[in-house]
Amino acid sequence: MDYRIIDRETYYRKGVYRHFTEDCKCSTSMTARIDVTALAAHSRQTGTKFYLNFLYILSGALNSRDDYRMAYLWQTDELICYDVIHPTQYVFHEDTETCTPVYTEYSEDYDAFYRRAREDIEQARQTREYGLDAANHPNWFDASYISWLSYDSLNIELPDGYLYFLPIVNWGKYREEGGRLLMPVSVRMNHAIADGYLIANVFCLLEKEMADFVRRA
Repeated sequence: MDYRIIDRETYYRKGVYRHFTEDCKCSTSMTARIDVTALAAHSRQTGTKFYLNFLYILSGALNSRDDYRMAYLWQTDELICYDVIHPTQYVFHEDTETCTPVYTEYSEDYDAFYRRAREDIEQARQTREYGLDAANHPNWFDASYISWLSYDSLNIELPDGYLYFLPIVNWGKYREEGGRLLMPVSVRMNHAIADGYLIANVFCLLEKEMADFVRRA
């Protein structure tokens, strides 16, 4: 786990950061539907899992910009930027109706990431323990698939004043609308390090990364 310390005096969001860490500690979130028609077709044609393909694309999008890899170290009162962040995905157990967190390391190498994610999921299926280990996985962001619903909005609340900066991303079932497959995606970030532009940019990055992913195949 490597990171660099951000100088808050020269940080380009210095004023915004101070306001939303001192005067008005809050988060902001946004839900939008993205077109996954081409990615769904690619997944079918290649016999790969749409879910893992999207998880790979999401991880790449969030790693592409420093703003999405920020964190606050309360022990030392430092603002940092991780070199890389990894997805915490989840396995749902039908018999107990509970989830097990799955810590998967991100790699730009698609084949390596896909293989690793599948292995991590299969291992998690063997347990019914919740197994949350955030203390030993500080640079992991939350990536949760809500498979039962194609929802319209979703809001994640954290305790007031809790300076958690890593993205929390949820997505639901895609559904056909006007001949296209649209999927709801929700992105939650702390307002100290992200505003409407930076959250909206996640959706733009996802669309770009999906198009590039399908084109490279």
